[in-house]
Amino acid sequence: MAARRRRVWDEDVTDETPVCSAKGCRAAAVWVLAWNNPKLHTPERRKTWLACEEHREHLSQFLGVRGFLKDVVTLDAWDAAQGS
Repeated sequence: MAARRRRVWDEDVTDETPVCSAKGCRAAAVWVLAWNNPKLHTPERRKTWLACEEHREHLSQFLGVRGFLKDVVTLDAWDAAQGS
């Protein structure tokens, strides 16, 4: 089955395209925000949110003020480091 295509923020996005984690945003993700909640996760555990250019700073601040943000890298760099 071919992937559906839709226009988002003047970009072609398919169902396989990673999208921003910001509520209501469907823009293509460019950034990975790696985080963990030290009350729930072991120190080496990393959960991830994806962010478009517009929402990277907002999502980073949200996680940062809670002490959860561990790293912010481009999606391409994250994928390369994960071997995918």
